[in-house]
Amino acid sequence: MEESILENVVSSKQFSVNRPQEQKLIKESYLKFETQDLDKTYAKIIGFVKQNGGFIQDDNSNKSYNRISRHLTVRLPSVVFQKTIDSISNYVPFFDTKRISSRDVTEEFIDIEARLNAKQILEKRYLELLSKAKNVKEILDIERELSKIREEIEAKQGRLKYLKNKVSQSTINIEFYKLTAESGVTVSYGTKMWNAIKSGFNGMSLFFLGILHIWPFIIIIVIVFFLIRRWMNKKRQK
Repeated sequence: MEESILENVVSSKQFSVNRPQEQKLIKESYLKFETQDLDKTYAKIIGFVKQNGGFIQDDNSNKSYNRISRHLTVRLPSVVFQKTIDSISNYVPFFDTKRISSRDVTEEFIDIEARLNAKQILEKRYLELLSKAKNVKEILDIERELSKIREEIEAKQGRLKYLKNKVSQSTINIEFYKLTAESGVTVSYGTKMWNAIKSGFNGMSLFFLGILHIWPFIIIIVIVFFLIRRWMNKKRQK
């Protein structure tokens, strides 16, 4: 039933998939560079972002033995995407990585809109049929089809909303870092031996301390041992 109605909907041309469409682009960028002042660089980037109506979606910091880094995920209107990239580029003398990508989703956008319109028109047709249903079986069959159509409509609306958000708001991932003077400490073989000896002494100390905690039990065991041995000796003599 759904297929025949959908064919009628499409052939009726109640919606047009050939109408002019503005190009839909998802723009993303990844920038990575070294800085001598993390706080100053952060403040500068925040200034560029706010100036262009953007916001920080995610902010992470990380520290290793000779490196402190910060990673920012920036969302901002697509119309100022390149302007923001240029502002950061003018501030940063050299990038370790500078990657800019643009994905055209115009065709997917048009396809989803067309299918969504078709499903919505199909839903109206089924609602009309439902109002004219003559028995319980027809009602149940139509409601079952309506449930499937509504699920598909919600899925397509969700995907369309996601695409609109990604198209209207571009993403810039920025990672900047500072190298520190810290370096790994090399431990000599002699130091390792001395540490092992100290560890042995510590282990021995713990052993004797443990014995001191259980000395009453040790005395009882010794006494019991001698009593048993004495009893066995007397038994042998008899």
